[in-house]
Amino acid sequence: MEQALKKELIDYLSGFMSEKRKKRFDEVIAHRTGHIRIVLENLYQAHNASAVLRSCESFGIQHVHFIENKNHLRISDDVAMGSSNWLSIHRHKANENNTSDAISELKKKGYRIIATTPHENDQTIDQLPVDKKLALVFGTEIDGISEEVYRQADEFVKIPMYGFTESFNISVCAALCMYELTTRMRKTVPDYLLSEEEQTDVYLDWLKTSVEHSDALIKDYLEKKKF
Repeated sequence: MEQALKKELIDYLSGFMSEKRKKRFDEVIAHRTGHIRIVLENLYQAHNASAVLRSCESFGIQHVHFIENKNHLRISDDVAMGSSNWLSIHRHKANENNTSDAISELKKKGYRIIATTPHENDQTIDQLPVDKKLALVFGTEIDGISEEVYRQADEFVKIPMYGFTESFNISVCAALCMYELTTRMRKTVPDYLLSEEEQTDVYLDWLKTSVEHSDALIKDYLEKKKF
């Protein structure tokens, strides 16, 4: 669908919600970023994946990737609190090259692959540069990232820890990383926001989710437009 038509549909569907709601949409889209993406590889606990989604939405990160080699990631509404409605979730379905394909796709889009794991060449999250686009990869709750991510990662990061416990829960780890990276990104990266075209696509998706019977309304609008 052409961008001009998408903008027409945005204007049309916006008429079916309150000015207060539309103002809120405008405020949120203005802070959305595609500079950082979150990648979840083979998580199996729905509450962990859902908590990560909630943090992504809260920090304005629009794109989340589910790599589902072994486990189909389910979303727990009680934990996610509707956050999945406002995110662009990309599911990479199970096949033998799934992780590799997902990473290749992200690299083609210009993302550095950042693996979150203790590693001999790692750095702490506060040392990771944010000037270039990055995809932050989190692995399974017990085993962490796969060997494929190890091989293809551009950099490795960890969160400093000073207690007896060896690791954070994955949703806590993700939230800490997102806070650190988005805070520095918003202060130092000039072009971190979604492009105008991306904003149009996301905004239209939000309206489709929010406006009752949006599919029927769009169909009716397009049919009338023919005449």
